[in-house]
Amino acid sequence: MATCPPYPTNPPRPHWWQRGWVRYGALTTLLAISGLVILALVREQTGTQGFLVGLGLAVLPVPLLMAAFRWLDRVEPGPWRNLVFCFAWGACAAALIAIIANSFATRWIATATADPAGADTLGATVIAPVVEESAKAAAVLLVFLFRRRDFTGIVDGVVTAGVTATGFAFTENILYLGNAFGTDQLTGDSGFASVTAATFFVRVVMSPFAHPLFTVLTGIGFGIAALSTGRHHLRRALLPLAGLLLAMGMHALWNGSAAFGEYGFLAVYGAFMVPCFGLLTWLVIWTRQRELRTVREELPAYVMAGWLAPAEPHTLASMHARRLARQYARRHAGKQAARAVAQYEAYATSLAFLRQRGRKGRAGPDFAVRERELLDALWHRRDVARPALDHAARATAPPPVAPWPGYGTPGSHAGYGYGYGYGYAAAAYAGYGYAARPGGFAPVAPYGGYGHGHPAPAAPAFTPAWVPAPFPRSRP
Repeated sequence: MATCPPYPTNPPRPHWWQRGWVRYGALTTLLAISGLVILALVREQTGTQGFLVGLGLAVLPVPLLMAAFRWLDRVEPGPWRNLVFCFAWGACAAALIAIIANSFATRWIATATADPAGADTLGATVIAPVVEESAKAAAVLLVFLFRRRDFTGIVDGVVTAGVTATGFAFTENILYLGNAFGTDQLTGDSGFASVTAATFFVRVVMSPFAHPLFTVLTGIGFGIAALSTGRHHLRRALLPLAGLLLAMGMHALWNGSAAFGEYGFLAVYGAFMVPCFGLLTWLVIWTRQRELRTVREELPAYVMAGWLAPAEPHTLASMHARRLARQYARRHAGKQAARAVAQYEAYATSLAFLRQRGRKGRAGPDFAVRERELLDALWHRRDVARPALDHAARATAPPPVAPWPGYGTPGSHAGYGYGYGYGYAAAAYAGYGYAARPGGFAPVAPYGGYGHGHPAPAAPAFTPAWVPAPFPRSRP
């Protein structure tokens, strides 16, 4: 008797709008059209000369801000395509929405109240914060929904929101600086007494972090929501909304500081903006150190299973050791090897975060598949990465502790980190090609060639305690 196969032999093909290239194409087209429209609007308001001057001055803080956010994301760097999308959304789509919505709302209020001055004040303190922060938050929401694998915590939320706000501030600075230059052209002012110089000092020198600071609050809300378990649906929805409301409130306070008197701006800047900036900076750096501690605490399980070398959890938990490993690989085998070491570090960090989520019950349904992907990626790069990481481990390891007289030899304390530095027994290194010696461990095989020409051993089988189905024991 014939039986039906368990799965359809010809699965249904996805609709055309579900294909990846269609979505990428639609998004790229939307951002390109928004960019062209915003370019035309800004040029119409500032003129060609004003636009060029504003563009030249507004681009100055962008590399510094992007480098700062990229530095924060060095523990588990996200893909560049996410950062490019966020910057383009902030500079094009969010800026276009803000210009159109703010202008329409201000004109409507001025017509309804017959008070243009009051309409401008109301638009700057109420309308603009709501519109602009909502437009910027849309990029964070899109990354949170459609790039969930790359959005795992507070740092990811901060980086996504900060890069989006950097793009928005870039376009806004072009508009403000271009208009200031046009005013100087009419009045004949120049030098430090000009409106352009004053605008540049306030927006680029004193407060380049203003827009990123506002939107980072929204990103923190999304980051905490990403850390919440699937059972807390209400909290996952309310936390981003609370962050967005805080961003709107801080933005409104900043825009309304000019109405607080002659020194209102300086008072808000010194008593509120700078302390908030310092507090958020401390929070992000503390979260970054916590991520490194997660790497150090979660990866030893994979050492015991044979996927990682014993010294790697401590090496990968140090940004200094990571940098030494990349430099060593670049010096001995070129840029491609250094790139492979950087990828190894990123995959190992993602593996540590994935295991932490699984241990805390926050893993998704694709946990086992994702874990196997990361393990295979590490195994394929081990011949390149392990010599470099071993060099970094020996370069950053603390000196061996001399034994007290009469209390045994250093080898007797190997299991507690005496003489070997990492708290693993010397016998544990035998299976990974490491030979024990006083003061540390060194690879038996020389570094030259990064293992080219040597047959790759089969990957060890690993079955986490929380995954019922075992992994296949075939080579990756």
